[in-house]
Parts: sequence; C-alpha cells; structure tokens
Amino acid sequence: MKFSSQAVAKPYFIFAMILFAGQLTFGAILGLQYVIGDFLFPYLPFNVARMVHTNLLLVWLLFGFMGATYYLVPEESDTELYSPLLAKLLFWVFAAAGVATILGYLFVPYARLTELTFNELWPTMGREFLEQPTITKIGIVIVALGFVFNVAMTVLKGRKTVINMVLLTGLVGLAVFFLFSFYNPSNLVLDKYFWWWTVHLWVEGVWELILGAILAFTLIKVTGVDREVIEKWLYVIIGMALISGLIGMGHHYFWIGPGEYWLWLGSIFSAIEPIPFFMMVMFAFKMVRERRHGHGNSIAVTWALGTAVMGFLGAGVWGFIHTLAPVNYFTHGSQITAAHGHLAFFGAYVMIVLTIISYAMPIMRGRPQGNSLAAQSLERKAFWIMCLSMMGITLALTVAGAYQVALQRLPGDAEALSFMATQDKLMPIYWVRMAFGVAFLSGVLMYFASFFVGGKLPEAVQAEA
Repeated sequence: MKFSSQAVAKPYFIFAMILFAGQLTFGAILGLQYVIGDFLFPYLPFNVARMVHTNLLLVWLLFGFMGATYYLVPEESDTELYSPLLAKLLFWVFAAAGVATILGYLFVPYARLTELTFNELWPTMGREFLEQPTITKIGIVIVALGFVFNVAMTVLKGRKTVINMVLLTGLVGLAVFFLFSFYNPSNLVLDKYFWWWTVHLWVEGVWELILGAILAFTLIKVTGVDREVIEKWLYVIIGMALISGLIGMGHHYFWIGPGEYWLWLGSIFSAIEPIPFFMMVMFAFKMVRERRHGHGNSIAVTWALGTAVMGFLGAGVWGFIHTLAPVNYFTHGSQITAAHGHLAFFGAYVMIVLTIISYAMPIMRGRPQGNSLAAQSLERKAFWIMCLSMMGITLALTVAGAYQVALQRLPGDAEALSFMATQDKLMPIYWVRMAFGVAFLSGVLMYFASFFVGGKLPEAVQAEA
C-alpha cells in the first residue's frame, strides 16, 4: 500500500460484503416465495423482501464504489487522501442510515414509516427502487456531497490522470442524478419520465464511467501495460457508453406516455449499447495479452476479465434481446427483464467491486502479490461457481420469460392465459432458478472464505514474451 490513507477503504469493503450477504439472503427468500407462496408470510411479505433485496443491492454497490475510490484515488493522484477523517465519518453516517432504513422496512409497516419520517412534508416515498424515506435520501445526498468533495480535493492537490477524471465525472453524475429522486410530480407520466433519470442514468450512464475507471486502474496494476494505451481505450469506451446510455434511456419511454419518437431513439441507441461493452471485452483481453509482468494476484486478473465478459453478456447481449420496440411490446415487464437485470448487475457492477476487493484487500493486509496460492485457488472456484450459476439463473429466467410471452401475450384474448395461470405453468422453471440461486450462494460463501485461507504467498513472475 503506497499511501496510509488508502486504508480507509477497508471498512467500506468489509461492510459492502456484509450487505452483499444480506442482499443474497433476501434474494433466496424471494426465490422460495416464488415457489412456496406462503413462505414467511405474514412476517415477511414478498413486497417487503423485494424492497430490501433491491435496496441492499444499491447500497452495498455504493459502499463498494466508495471503497474503490478511496483506494485508487490517492495512488492515481500520488498524494494522501484530502481528509481520511471525513471518509471515516461519512462511513458511519452512511452505514447508520442504511441499517436504520432496512430495519424500518422490516419492522414498520410502510404506510406507518411514511408517517414516522414526515414524508408528507416532502413526499418522495412509494416509488420502486426509491422507497427510502425522505430523511434517508437527504442523508445520502449529504454523504455523496462530502464524498465527492473529499475526492475532488484530493485530485486537485495531486496528479491528474484520465482514470481520476473519468472516475470523478462518474461520481459527480452519481450525486447529481440522485437529486431527481426528490422530484415526485402528481402526473404519473411526468413522474416516470424523471424517475428514470435516477434509475437508468445511474446504471446505464454514470455508473459505467465508474466501472471503466476501476477496471482500467486494476489492469494497469496487474499487467504493467503503458498507462497511455489503457487511457486511450478508456476514452473511447466511456464516450460510446455515454452516447448510447444517455439516449438509449428512451427504451424506458416506449409505453409510459412520451412522444412516439422515443420508439426510434430508444431502439436505435439501445442497439448501440452493447458496443462499448464489447469494446471493454476486447480492451481487457488485449491488455492482459500485452502485459509486461505477471502479477502474483492472478485471481484479480481473472475477475477483471470476467467483469468485461459477463458485463457484455448481461448489459449488452441480454439488454439488446428485448429493447427494440417491436420486441419490447411483448416482453416488457416479463421475466426476460428480470434475466437482463440479474446478469447485467452481476456482470458489470458486482464483479467490478469484487475485482477491486480481490486486488486491494490483500495489499491492505500486507500481501502485495495477493492472497496465498491456496486462497486464490479457492477464490477461482468461487469465481466459476458464481459465474456459471448466474448464467443458469439468467437462462432459467429467459426461458420463463419467453414461455410467459407465448402463453399470456402472443395469443388472442380468447386463447391467452391469465397472469396467475401462466405463473403456475412456469413453476418448474422457478424451481430450476432456485437451484442455481443456492449454487450461487455457495460460490459467494467460498469467496468470503478465501480471505481467511493461509499458506504460501505468491511471488511476482515475468510475463512470457
């Protein structure tokens, strides 16, 4: 570890993994509730479990992004973090707000929670993914502003690199677009129109900048390829991601009331969205092929390559499958959407956080070339189990979605099955999805366990000519 202030990333990473375990726990509960409808009812209704599952996903990824930023920015800027104390303070504020909000979801009826948090003074609650009480949203804004301030001051006083500037741009966008969660107009079309400015422009816009910066930083460290080469690739990738992601948001505007021109804009630019992810695959493999040294932390290289491939499949291929307007007319809101969402979030964002944790945590624990060989072997098994299990979940949901469309939406009104009759037909597929979910959980547990495995530490090796 080059700078002592990089150590503030450790609690962010650890807490992110704790929340990740919580998110998966509620995911498993949801999977069981799909096939055993009364499971944990009335103590944990499906809508509450889903709300906790999705909120934990967003929060733990934010903790992961913050930890990654606090680790890489001092090294990229070649200076200590502006205020490690502020970073530690914001950690506890964010952690307390997150835990309190989740406990509120679990133990207080949502209508009562709106009263207790004075939602009537500034109504922002009750919308999917933005269920957080207004007071929690204000806390998130305070944390985000303090975080961006700390990072910006570090960059300003140190070296300016492309990675730093791309990352900082993404972080500023993350903070700015979250502000639209406070805008809750009474007109439903207007509400949904701007709701996507947070929900879409995070994950298909500014988060992709954060992903690209973290991936570029990791590849520089584990391959030794010239920074100039990686930075040129990064410019092209994030440029394409921004162009396609910003206008590609139109695929969410197909059926909510805006103008018909969104059918064309959304379809055309959604078709372009897989391109930057494919370029990311080419970029990652090219950098590893041209590496100047072999880093002892080979599993971090595996995670970096896996992020590019799985991100391309989830966000690119599975996104394209159902975003053209003529296709989306039938598939909108089906299990195909769930297939895309699961694989895209895992491939692009879960895996990049696991990548930087696999690279940085051993260094912060005094192992500059990575965890022990035995630990990396176990982590590699975890990598493959998680990736293959997530592909299994995705394929199961894709089959369920296609069958759902065939039974419920393609036939005429007289022949089409009702929603519940269709769900009954899909039940065997949901059991398959559940089995892959259990396998994925086992992979995550192996990943956690790998950090506690001792043994011989690796050494740096020269790459083959």
